[in-house]
Amino acid sequence: SDVMLGSVTAAPGHFGRLRDTSFQLGQIASPDDSWLASRGLRTMAVRLKQHQASALEIAHWLKQRPEVAAVLHPALPDCPGHETFLRDFKGSSELFSFVLNGGNEAARAALIDGLEHFGIGYSWGGFESLALPVDPQRYRSVTKRAHAG
Repeated sequence: SDVMLGSVTAAPGHFGRLRDTSFQLGQIASPDDSWLASRGLRTMAVRLKQHQASALEIAHWLKQRPEVAAVLHPALPDCPGHETFLRDFKGSSELFSFVLNGGNEAARAALIDGLEHFGIGYSWGGFESLALPVDPQRYRSVTKRAHAG
């Protein structure tokens, strides 16, 4: 969560244009950013393994709750897209969602406000667990979202 970096590959004949565009946009990793990334990579495997285990434990617990209509985690067999997950991935991450069984926006807000071990907000890759009440249907304009359950 200290830095965001990525890489891009290009087919022969396209690298020069890609490099020039990235320079013009200022997409250059500083020495400090590179050091932070290399520091984080040393423990990434063990952290991701724990993220997966913890998330699956919480997802399985949520599936047993009467207040929860569905848990959307690609590693769960009843999640839409599970076949693609099995085909393309070796493990899962800590990111997942769940759908409450009934309730309204005030009930969702009360649930989030009552959490003791989760902060509120958007982030990915930090040291803390976060939760956020979101209704994805508000942001979709072409298709309805898939729903397990």
